[in-house]
Amino acid sequence: MIRANMFSDNLRLAKKFSHVPGIVVECGVWRGGMIAGIADILQDNSREYYLFDSFEGLPDAKEIDGPSATEWQNDKEGSRYFDNCKAEMTYAEAALKKAGCKNYKLIKGWFKDTLPTFNPAKSIAILRLDGDWYESTMECLVALYPKVQAGGLILIDDYYTWDGCAKAIHDYFSKNSLSARIYQSKEGVCYIVKPNE
Repeated sequence: MIRANMFSDNLRLAKKFSHVPGIVVECGVWRGGMIAGIADILQDNSREYYLFDSFEGLPDAKEIDGPSATEWQNDKEGSRYFDNCKAEMTYAEAALKKAGCKNYKLIKGWFKDTLPTFNPAKSIAILRLDGDWYESTMECLVALYPKVQAGGLILIDDYYTWDGCAKAIHDYFSKNSLSARIYQSKEGVCYIVKPNE
């Protein structure tokens, strides 16, 4: 689903932050292409990868997500609908194996159910958020932002696409009085570098 130039920019950013110790977490996996690309570019089989997704598609968009989100979700015949982003886990597994990634765990379920009990032994070095909507993005931030290593990379897939995602980012940082800056790569990838706070 991601454009080639943005796919490449995600990889460039991941490579730039490859020196940061810790695990890699992706929330919103779909068929696993983006995380497989990151695993391939990092070339580090000692690093652990944790991939969270319902593998049942997206939850219903709400008013806070904006009219374009509702329109997209209601347009079931649209060329960009992709069955509401539903995909079997086998797609992601195949992508990761093709990338040579061995140390990964696919965690099936809604973020509200799976993330609160996620307590990794190591900090998160790279966190990729692809939850689309406000509620999903907020659940990821609440559960995972405190676990990101200072100097770690947070890639935000939908910041410029869906209103709800952008609102969740701003609400979370404002509510917690955090000073992290939002950056944009050359090709339009939104990302945050976690400061020492």
